[in-house]
Amino acid sequence: MSRTRGLHRFGRLAAACLVAAAAAVGMSPGSSTIAADPPAKRPRIAYITNGVDPFWNIAEKGAQDAAQKFNADLEVIMPKDAADQKQKLEDLITRGVDGVAISPIDAVNQTPLINTAAGKTKVITHDSDAPESARLLYIGMSNYDAGRMCGKLVKEAIPGGGKVAIFVGRTEQDNAKLRRQGVIDELMDRSEDPTRFDPVDQEVKGTKYTIVGTYTDQFDRAKAKRNMEDTVTKHGDLAAAVGLFAYNPPLCLEGLKSQNKLGKVAVVGFDEQDGTLQAIKDGTCFGTVVQNPYMYGHESVRVLAQLARGNARVIPASKFMDIKARQIKKENVEEFWSDLRKKTGK
Repeated sequence: MSRTRGLHRFGRLAAACLVAAAAAVGMSPGSSTIAADPPAKRPRIAYITNGVDPFWNIAEKGAQDAAQKFNADLEVIMPKDAADQKQKLEDLITRGVDGVAISPIDAVNQTPLINTAAGKTKVITHDSDAPESARLLYIGMSNYDAGRMCGKLVKEAIPGGGKVAIFVGRTEQDNAKLRRQGVIDELMDRSEDPTRFDPVDQEVKGTKYTIVGTYTDQFDRAKAKRNMEDTVTKHGDLAAAVGLFAYNPPLCLEGLKSQNKLGKVAVVGFDEQDGTLQAIKDGTCFGTVVQNPYMYGHESVRVLAQLARGNARVIPASKFMDIKARQIKKENVEEFWSDLRKKTGK
C-alpha cells in the first residue's frame, strides 16, 4: 500500500470515529462545540407532618435547607388531622411526586394507603413509623428508648416516688404508644420490651410510682390545659406530670399555674418548645427529651432526592436511620437552645 493511500484511509477512519462520537453526545457532525449533559431532573418531594406545631417548623427548615443543597423541589404539608393527612397523601399520589416522607397519624389504619403510595413513588416515614407498611426507611429515634429516657428524668425529679400523670395528643400514633410504654416500663423497673402495652384506661401501680392515668386531647390545646387542671384537682398529691408531645409540657405548666401548683408538681416532657426550654431555665420544668426535628427534615429530603436519582444505597440494611434523642436539663439547656437558634435562624 502506498503512503498516500494509507493516509487517506486513516483520514476516513478518523472522520468516522468523530461522527460516531458526535452522535453519542447529541451533536450534528458539523457542530463546532460539544453539547453539555442535560441538567439533572429536579425531583419533586413532599414532606408530610402529623400536625401543626412549632416542632414541625424546625423540621421544615431542615427540609428546606436540604432541598436547596440537593437540588429538589419541596412541598411541606402540615395536615389538621388523620382525615386531612389521608386526603393530602391521596392527592399527592394522583398528582405524582418522586418521593414522600410522612409521619403517620394512625399507622395501623393508614398502612394500606401507605402501601398504595409506595407502589407509585418512594415512601419513607419520619418521627413516627408505620413498621408494617412497605415504606423504604424510617428516620427518627427509638421512641420506646426515648420514653425510658423520659422515665429516668421522672425518677431524678421525684426520687422518692409518687403519683404520675401522662398527657399526650393521641395514642393512635406509633410514637405516642412507644413513648408512653417506655415511660411506664422505666418507672415500673421492668425489662425492655417495646411490644408490651398497658391499657390506657387503667392505673398502673408499682413499688414506688403509680401512673394514675393517660390523658389525651386530640391536639385540642384548650383541652390539654384542662386535662392538667382536672388531674391536679382530682389528685391533690400528684407528684409529676409527663407531656409526650411538644405542646403538652407548656400546657401542663399553664394548667399547674392556674391551680397554684406551679413548682409543686414536677414536669417532664418531650421536645423543645420555647416555653419548655424557658421553664427548664426557670426551674419549673425539670427536663425534656429532645429529638432532632431539623435532621428529620434534612435527612428525609436528602434520602428521597438520592432515591429519585437512582441511588438505592442510601437506604441502610436495617431500614432505620437512628437520630439519637437527648435529655435536656438546667445544666445544658442554654447550650442546646443557642444551637437550635442558629439552625433555625431565630
